[in-house]
Amino acid sequence: MSIFHYLLICSLMLLGSSAIADGVPEECNQLILGIAPTWNSMRGDVRLFERSRSGDWSPVAGPFPVLFGKNGVAWGTGLAGQNEPGLRKKERDGRAPAGVFEIGEVFGYDSNLPPGADYPYRQVTEADVWSDDPRSPNYNRHIVIDPKNPPDDYTHEKMRSGDFAYHWLIEIRHNSDPPVPGGGSAIFFHIRRGVNRPTTGCTTMAEANLVKVITWLRAKRHPCYALLPAAEYDKKWRSWNLPPPEKLGAGVIRSTQIH
Repeated sequence: MSIFHYLLICSLMLLGSSAIADGVPEECNQLILGIAPTWNSMRGDVRLFERSRSGDWSPVAGPFPVLFGKNGVAWGTGLAGQNEPGLRKKERDGRAPAGVFEIGEVFGYDSNLPPGADYPYRQVTEADVWSDDPRSPNYNRHIVIDPKNPPDDYTHEKMRSGDFAYHWLIEIRHNSDPPVPGGGSAIFFHIRRGVNRPTTGCTTMAEANLVKVITWLRAKRHPCYALLPAAEYDKKWRSWNLPPPEKLGAGVIRSTQIH
């Protein structure tokens, strides 16, 4: 075999592996699925799905009404979405990241998770910070600091602020491996502040529904979050290994219903 043919085969293999990589990975057997009516929608819904050994997705809960960014959604960086053309998620753009993302840790004010939950958890204190400063080497990372000698903008970054909306946080691993400065930070599921109070980039819901999600999560099932506008979902569900549209049920919000 000539060197040319060898390099050609290697290139094709790399192209094939990158194409397969986009979407929900095989090891993800729990999926939080968010649908936004359009790119500029601040409202939408989420559903919980589980995948069987045969690869079929089954709905287990939802839809739950949720709020996204005040300006809608934009392509984020995670397991899928970062290679798509179009609007990109940026720091303080008021948009939630679209794509597919790993679920990280759960954080909260309480000493323990809600009853029935079994997932990696950290109780936050005044020492826990999530950096949202693109100039910081710790940008979009959880760090522990000395509260007596806090960094700049500590009040904007501390995880135990006393805000009821942050009583429970589920990490959405957008722009995480590694973080790109300015690409968006501190993206979580958390408690909504009201039915008409969108976020700067997180996905929020009623506390009872958030607790339901937390008690359902299992680390061994490698949970993921997929968020897409309805039209993008119709185009990508098959190639991204997402549940078929008919499994979303009659309650799914379509772009023709709400803006």
